[in-house]
Amino acid sequence: MIPSSQVAKFQNALPFWMSLLLVPIALIGALYGGWTVVLLPIVTWYLFSILDALLGLNLENADLETREDQLTWYKAITLIWAPLQFSLLFWMIWYVTGPGDSHLAPLEKIVLFFGVGVITGTVGINYSHELMHQKDRGERFLGDVLLAMVLYSHFRSEHLLVHHRHVCTPRDPVTARYNEGFYRFFPRVLTGCLKSAFKAEKDMLARKDKPWASLGNPFFRYWALQGFMLVLAALIGGWIGVALFVWQAFIAVWQLELVNYIEHYGLTRKHLGDGKYEHVKPQHSWNAAQKVSNWLLINLQRHSDHHYKPDRRFPLLQNYTNTDAPQLPYGYSVMTMVAMIPPVWRRVMNPRVRRWRQMYYPEITNWQPYNTARNPQPR
Repeated sequence: MIPSSQVAKFQNALPFWMSLLLVPIALIGALYGGWTVVLLPIVTWYLFSILDALLGLNLENADLETREDQLTWYKAITLIWAPLQFSLLFWMIWYVTGPGDSHLAPLEKIVLFFGVGVITGTVGINYSHELMHQKDRGERFLGDVLLAMVLYSHFRSEHLLVHHRHVCTPRDPVTARYNEGFYRFFPRVLTGCLKSAFKAEKDMLARKDKPWASLGNPFFRYWALQGFMLVLAALIGGWIGVALFVWQAFIAVWQLELVNYIEHYGLTRKHLGDGKYEHVKPQHSWNAAQKVSNWLLINLQRHSDHHYKPDRRFPLLQNYTNTDAPQLPYGYSVMTMVAMIPPVWRRVMNPRVRRWRQMYYPEITNWQPYNTARNPQPR
């Protein structure tokens, strides 16, 4: 247990600031072009995977009695990232088009903004996830800004109203099914998340006797923010600026859904009959204790504890051992790459899912309704 006095120190928060190192790497790619445009994905995927292997696991837990005012240095990185990402994204659009002509070839621009999407997805959406769970309106607004920069604002509604409530049941589109490859999962989740998010907000308004078109529907805020981002991209870079903006947004969403894919793959909550399901438990999320990828992803890999206490700030998320929750063999940086090759993914993960089923649910003999999400919808 790390005492709160130690948790509060700047040097303990500093490793979580490593996302800032990606900013100068992006600038190098824009300024110098050539082979440097591939630096962002190389660093994010391969360098962090190597560092995970070298530096190992972090199994320590922070003292849960740590006060909010002792987490200032941890909160700061999530607060400064939104304006920093906004400035970086639109400066790069300006620089590679028109007035800020960097003389990059079209292919260099495409590869460069692929890397930008890796940043806005791996870091930006992850930080928005942290911010949307907080009570402070300012933090939630910054989360909305980050999501608008990748045209995925409805993720907030889907995540808070659908995913956390219905994870590992047929109603959650984000829970990847057993034997479902990523290339089947991705298009399913793109449409499913949007529909389920809109329906959740519509149903919430209906319970207040308000129509979906009420200004209380956050989708109007989502559309306004996304529209602002697209117009700004157009004003700065014309149709090429819009195309690059949309391209990085697609890559960011792809990164997000790769993570969603691995977080609950093949895991299910037991159907108790009549549309009732057991409560969410630590066993319903895959976890990873790799130190460096948890620094970059602000402890997202401690996913079981996040589902147990969704508003718990990231430095206080607790690690679970393999006796309490299922563990991934590698960190997210490696596992997302594995997920892109479905036969390899199934070879790695399906035996682990089967062991998980035998460990937690030996009484279930017919897994077909779980595999195909054909159990009754949750009540």
